[in-house]
Amino acid sequence: MPRPFADRAPEAISGRNRNSATMAQSALPITEVLVVAECWQTEPDAEAVIQRAVAAAAEFAQKFYKAGIGEAELAVMLTDDAGIRTLNNNWRGIDKPTNVLSFPALPPTGPTGPDDAPRMLGDIAIAFETTRKEADDEQKPFDHHLSHLAVHGFLHLIGYDHEKDHDAEKMESLEQEILAQLGIPDPYADRERMD
Repeated sequence: MPRPFADRAPEAISGRNRNSATMAQSALPITEVLVVAECWQTEPDAEAVIQRAVAAAAEFAQKFYKAGIGEAELAVMLTDDAGIRTLNNNWRGIDKPTNVLSFPALPPTGPTGPDDAPRMLGDIAIAFETTRKEADDEQKPFDHHLSHLAVHGFLHLIGYDHEKDHDAEKMESLEQEILAQLGIPDPYADRERMD
């Protein structure tokens, strides 16, 4: 699948996680956070929240992900409802905004060498207004909900989904464990469970 953010403008990149000491110690993916909507200015810590959530998810997921995550790269685009609605319509045929979308990269097809660019995990898009509304409606701190969406998006990039009940339970369980490591309560605790 083509990468929706592949032609991102350098001026849209607000920061990069390229700390080589951290990379060598824990082999975390390089995470670029692109702020493309002004509304995110009200949440100046959003990039740090995402970096922390992705790092926790990557550390946890390395136990399960066969292809390895270290030295890989991903992009997280912080957009608004209009931007994510366009992506949702173009890529999924659903003409409405959503909270998070993930676009896993295709795995490399040939042999890789030491001089190759980092392997792409894919792209994540998160919409501000929907994320804010959900956090407010569920009476959760914004940074907790943003962390949850970043973890959720990351798990999609490495192959998890929630199309079937069994897969959804497995993905939710992983999200709960990762978020607990960040000190974030179970995001599904208040949900009415169907028996």
